[in-house]
Amino acid sequence: MSEDAAHPLFTAYRPNRRTLLQAGSLALLLAGKQQIAFGASIMAVRVWPAEDYSRVTLESDVPLVAKQTLIQSPPRLAVDIEGLQLNSALKELVAKVRPDDPNIAAIRVGQNSPNVVRLVIDLKQDAVPQVFSLKPVASYQHRLVFDLYPSKPVDPLEALIQERLRDASSHPDLPPGLSPSPSAPAQDPLGDLIAKHSQPNAAPPTPAAPATSTATAPTPAAPASKTPGSSMTASPAPARKTDRIIIVALDPGHGGEDPGAVGPKGTYEKDVVLKIAKLLRDRINKSTVNGSPMRAYMTRDGDFFVPLGVRVQKARRVQADLFISIHADAFTRPSAAGASVYALSHKGASSTAARWLADKENQADLVGGLNVRSQDKGVQEMLLDMSTTAQINDSLKLGTALLTQIGDFARLHKPRVEQAGFAVLKAPDIPSVLIETAFISNPDEEQKLRSPTYQVKLADAMMDGIRQYFIKNPPLARSRTV
Repeated sequence: MSEDAAHPLFTAYRPNRRTLLQAGSLALLLAGKQQIAFGASIMAVRVWPAEDYSRVTLESDVPLVAKQTLIQSPPRLAVDIEGLQLNSALKELVAKVRPDDPNIAAIRVGQNSPNVVRLVIDLKQDAVPQVFSLKPVASYQHRLVFDLYPSKPVDPLEALIQERLRDASSHPDLPPGLSPSPSAPAQDPLGDLIAKHSQPNAAPPTPAAPATSTATAPTPAAPASKTPGSSMTASPAPARKTDRIIIVALDPGHGGEDPGAVGPKGTYEKDVVLKIAKLLRDRINKSTVNGSPMRAYMTRDGDFFVPLGVRVQKARRVQADLFISIHADAFTRPSAAGASVYALSHKGASSTAARWLADKENQADLVGGLNVRSQDKGVQEMLLDMSTTAQINDSLKLGTALLTQIGDFARLHKPRVEQAGFAVLKAPDIPSVLIETAFISNPDEEQKLRSPTYQVKLADAMMDGIRQYFIKNPPLARSRTV
């Protein structure tokens, strides 16, 4: 026995089994935290610009911990990300910012301290940032997402006006919707709105109120005139309601972080359906039905993600008369083929395949990356089944008209409109359908979807189906306050 051990104040420490197990668990816990805090590797970085909002995504092998500070003047978002070393993937962010990004001016990255990378996002306008994390899903690992919403959101009716103004500027001799002379009737009631909007110091339009079933067309104001002998100039006529502009909401599926289905040759569903939607938009904007001009409104016109509930909300804000969601199907077997049209169902899916597809499409928010905590009550309600029997019946009529036209040249997967609980079709007051244009997982149909000629055929068929629906089912009278 040693001299120290023989000392009466010395007591030998002999840990028991429980103490050893606790110490081992603590060591493993600390090691796990060390991996999260200091072992992260950036796998990819992405920037998605859009008028609605701009998104920055950092994808990593483990969750990232970030602290953000919004600075008002000049507007910028500073983010400190723990456990990172500045690498080439992070540096790529600087070059990924596009000059036409409406929200982000530039991104700067730097090693703020040995284990902290600072990310500074310079903004073009005041923004409301949302920073959140997403767990691994589909082909993605952990994602840290920065959504930058403009403080003054883009109004969908304003977007329609600006689009119409751009169309008018391309035809200076006779802008669409504007009459060639004061005495001639307007070709497009939206022209009155555009003329008012073009006046100096014109006030921005008021967002539309929810749709009403019927309304009496307002009596046009009498033209202002000068009093004899008066030198005063006549004041412009007061703003009036524009009556019976038929608005069709087009909803290209997926987008941004969510590519949708991917074909054997690497064709992204989100890209194909956006091209088809733009072709259909051009046809709608040049069309009239029963003397009423038509306008298309797109839930997305670029490569960015839109949550399912927001897609429905956008269509309701512009008081759309129809809602058409455009997709390209995929299945585990490449032999699956044919186009399909779907409406909502109150009583469950009309087939096992319809239920499977609805479940798959309803997962878009998980893949695209939705900050669930940021959803307001109105958007959450869009995901509830608020549809009416009348809406579903009208949707079935619209779907049948579309399916008939598409079936004239394309193979159909099912000869009738199918039904299932698609979240994106749950607008209570808008006939809504989802079109699966073809199976992008089928090599032959993928090749067709890549063909501009076939895309034109699809757009023409959809336009004919929309026109046939309105001929048989004229839209209710409706006034839109602008």
